[in-house]
Amino acid sequence: QVQLVESGGGLVQPGESLTLSCTASGAQLNSYTMAWYRQAPGKQREWVALIEVANTKYADSVKDRFTISRDNAKNMVTLQMNSLKPEDTAVYYCNQYYNRFPWGQGTQVTVSS
Repeated sequence: QVQLVESGGGLVQPGESLTLSCTASGAQLNSYTMAWYRQAPGKQREWVALIEVANTKYADSVKDRFTISRDNAKNMVTLQMNSLKPEDTAVYYCNQYYNRFPWGQGTQVTVSS
């Protein structure tokens, strides 16, 4: 059973930065196209960013502010989030982009002054 664990969330002020991490047991993340998703209160989960072997893609709402990357030695996928906005407040999850593993618990990101 693959288990995904997200971490790194927190409470920050607008304009600040956070780095989220995603690790996995039972799977080598560098074998998959991985993605970050988020779910705000009362809204559906939405895709935020993905990383293929070397290519990355971003939702328009986070383009030029967020950066997804891999650390294969640590079996980890990270999401560097800069210039955070209140509308980025959500629970953030990582998962495969094409075929989902069981979802992890996510990590809460709250952007508020």
